[in-house]
Amino acid sequence: MPISADAAETLALRALTWLVGNDELLPVFLGSTGASEADLRVRAGESEFLASVLDFLMLDDAWVVAFCDAHSVPYDQPVQAQAMLAGAAGMHWT
Repeated sequence: MPISADAAETLALRALTWLVGNDELLPVFLGSTGASEADLRVRAGESEFLASVLDFLMLDDAWVVAFCDAHSVPYDQPVQAQAMLAGAAGMHWT
């Protein structure tokens, strides 16, 4: 069953919270996205930004596993949530 928009947003917010609490990964996220710590607060309600958080998380399987294990989330949920949040803009036909 596909993930709902509300569930996708909730999962992405949980991922953002997990990322903020990770002293090693947060600087990598900020450096790779150009986001500031202030942006994290201001843009946390934007679907596009939350999708980018999940994009970043999915760059490394170990990060996905660590997040999912920490929150008892099935491993396929981040990709489903990212697809829901990104909508048609997230589709790539290559």
